[in-house]
Amino acid sequence: VQLQASGGGLVQAGVSLRLSCAASEFTLSDYTVAWFREAPGKEREFVAAIDWRGRSTSYANSVKGRFTISIDGLKSTVDLQMNTLSPDDTARYYCAANLRSYYTGGDSRMWRYWGQGTQVTVSS
Repeated sequence: VQLQASGGGLVQAGVSLRLSCAASEFTLSDYTVAWFREAPGKEREFVAAIDWRGRSTSYANSVKGRFTISIDGLKSTVDLQMNTLSPDDTARYYCAANLRSYYTGGDSRMWRYWGQGTQVTVSS
C-alpha cells in the first residue's frame, strides 16, 4: 500500500495550506486515515484522523479549530485543510492509513500504512 502526501510548501504565518493524501494503486474509500507531523528534533505527533465512513474525526488539541480533515470522494483523497498557520506548525506531514478501522487515535504504532510525507514550512 503506497500513500502519497502532497500540498506542502513554504508559506508565511497566518495563511492556509491544504494537504492531500492519496493511494497510488487503489482508492482510500475503505481506509481510515490520519495525519501526523514530525518537526526536526521532535517526536512524531498526531494531528488528525477520520474514519473510512467519514463519521468520526479526531484532532490534536494544538490544531483543533484551525485544521480540518475531510474526505474528497471525487478525488479519492483525504485532505487536511490547515488555516492560520504558525511557525509551530512547521514539520514534515505524513499520512497513515488502516483498512476499515474504527481507530482514530494518535498512537503511531496503531497505523499500518505510511506515506513519505510532505514538508510544510511556516515563516514568521
